[in-house]
Amino acid sequence: MQMPTVDIAARVYNHNWKIDPIVRSLIDTDFYKLLMCQFVWRHSPHTQVKYKLVNRSPEVQLDKLLDEEELRDQLEHIRSLRLSRGESTWLRGNTFYGIRQMFRPDFMVWFENLQLPPFHLQKDDDGIELTFEGTWPEVMLWEIPALAVITELRSRAVLRHMGKFNLQILYARAMARLWDKVGRLSQLENLQLADFGTRRRHSYLWQDWCVQAMHEGLGKRFVGTSNCLIAMRREVEAIGTNAHELPMVYTALAESDEELRRAPYELLKKWQADHQGNLRVILSDTYGSPTFLRDAPDWLTSWTGIRVDSGDPYEMGELALSWWQARGEDPTEKLLIFSDGLDVQEIEQLHAAFCGRVRVSFGWGTLLTNDFRDLADNNALGPISLVCKVIEANGRPTVKLSDNPLKRIGPKDETERYARIFDVGKQAARKLVV
Repeated sequence: MQMPTVDIAARVYNHNWKIDPIVRSLIDTDFYKLLMCQFVWRHSPHTQVKYKLVNRSPEVQLDKLLDEEELRDQLEHIRSLRLSRGESTWLRGNTFYGIRQMFRPDFMVWFENLQLPPFHLQKDDDGIELTFEGTWPEVMLWEIPALAVITELRSRAVLRHMGKFNLQILYARAMARLWDKVGRLSQLENLQLADFGTRRRHSYLWQDWCVQAMHEGLGKRFVGTSNCLIAMRREVEAIGTNAHELPMVYTALAESDEELRRAPYELLKKWQADHQGNLRVILSDTYGSPTFLRDAPDWLTSWTGIRVDSGDPYEMGELALSWWQARGEDPTEKLLIFSDGLDVQEIEQLHAAFCGRVRVSFGWGTLLTNDFRDLADNNALGPISLVCKVIEANGRPTVKLSDNPLKRIGPKDETERYARIFDVGKQAARKLVV
């Protein structure tokens, strides 16, 4: 049964976090996190990891905006959450990507008894330090809710100074802005668009409203949401595959340079054994897409698609098409997913450039669920580039190179070593939108 739409402005004006927590469920997270969690739980359950919050928008001083006690309370609330019976039934019995029982019974028993591990939080002159340590399957589930809490607390810090009518006008303008975007996108034939906006959303209620607007305005062009809780409650598809943290950890565990170079492919071989169809999507940019595809084993060409998540999307899209063609594959039968800092204009342009040459899909993130740019004084609600990444695996530093050097993660000596091993040449920096 469909749930009613909430009056967001009134809810914000009358807000009290104790009856309205930011994260209200362990499945208020992205679908790919649960897929990866099951994979890690099966293959690397004892690996020790450390994740850290990283603010890539230093002009936004989170330590000045956020109340430490409120942040701590929100994080502690997440640690109190357990799967409800209805959530467990949905995960156990629903069909995802045409597959029933996507989540194994033994994994579900573990998940039903999970409590997220403790966190470390402190504020100092350098800002907010937030880290999570422990076994990989447990700690990895902190990433999405931690980001959602930080971004929504930042929104609340701005909104709490606004009156009832200002809030109503703010949300009316934001709704009109999104609806205008939906109207433009509804004109694109053969569009496939999903919501990827959980981690840096304005709020849970706003993401929920955005999904409803997309569902109504785009019809079959809207293929689903990455957010499991919203997918369950709004009866839409849960969308997602895998992310950078898998190769980041597996390469960090390598014992030699050659083993490190092979690690991303060995990882995907394991993923292939576990998953099929649309779950076989290559994320090629962790250590640079050009060399990853150049050196890829032939069996990877049979995979369904490639996700473009950094670098110039037109160049990376053309690279993917050329790779398939050179390996004897028909690109029109492949899937190309764009997911890096998208907004409506770039979606339109990428759709025009690639539709008909390949199956094109879009994962629309922050500028779907958090586009309040210039709607508050001093652009105080403009989105920020915030990530929570794995930085250690069994005590070793992890590295991400990306196709955009501004997204690199890891100690300088290690990023340089990885760049040498993976033969990453000069990269062009592309401004971080989010």
